[in-house]
Amino acid sequence: MEKKVLVLDIDGTLTNSQKEITNNTRQAIWDAVIRGHEIMLASGRPIPGMRRYEEELKLARYGGYLLSFNGARIVECRTGEVVYQRTLPNSLLPGLYRYASEHHMGLVTYLGDTVISAFEPDEYVRLEARINGLPIRVVENFVRFVDFDIQKCLLTAPEEQAAVYERELQDKYGAAASIYRSEPFFVEVMPRGVSKASSIEQILPVVGVDREHVICCGDGYNDISMIRYAGLGVAMANAQPAVKEAADYITASNDQDGIVQVIREFMS
Repeated sequence: MEKKVLVLDIDGTLTNSQKEITNNTRQAIWDAVIRGHEIMLASGRPIPGMRRYEEELKLARYGGYLLSFNGARIVECRTGEVVYQRTLPNSLLPGLYRYASEHHMGLVTYLGDTVISAFEPDEYVRLEARINGLPIRVVENFVRFVDFDIQKCLLTAPEEQAAVYERELQDKYGAAASIYRSEPFFVEVMPRGVSKASSIEQILPVVGVDREHVICCGDGYNDISMIRYAGLGVAMANAQPAVKEAADYITASNDQDGIVQVIREFMS
């Protein structure tokens, strides 16, 4: 049996609509690990927002990797070591702040286990904090306050506006940053060249697996890069239409243990 790497998005993929890993999915992942396969969790979330699922899957014991901030930071679960990291140029912050202010968008970054918000949180910023189980701190002067290394800024807006803002931000800052939506209302601003696919490419030599033996599963726009990169790209039944178009295989939904289906079909 050839060793495979199973890369899982979290929200809408690994977890069901209640943000929980079902017993069937958890057991199937453990069975795959015991058979010698490697597990990676790849998410736009910061590391603190991924810890719950790392602990539930016992990755500190079984091994695995956390690809946080869409791959801008990679942590080895057994040791807790940061094995790869890219940062976003702080010089972009004044422009992002002006754009967000002019378009009434939310704007946040992350410091440790706290969401740092430039403005009073909108419903989408509150959702981001709730998803990750992190508190929000509103700061008076966002640009001056953020004098530390960051991996991501997140801008928020209703879906229709966010699609327009995504394109405008790409035109303005695409030469210096990777900008794309993870959810219809989340516009992610990442270090240039960072994506889930690029982070997987960084870590494969460490685990000794070729690209053709990588299985990537996701449902959101920020999963498209890794789904196209993988030997087998899998979209959940609940995935965005563009994600399904990029996939080699469509599995059951996150509420129907779609990951179990993938493991049984391709990782026996």
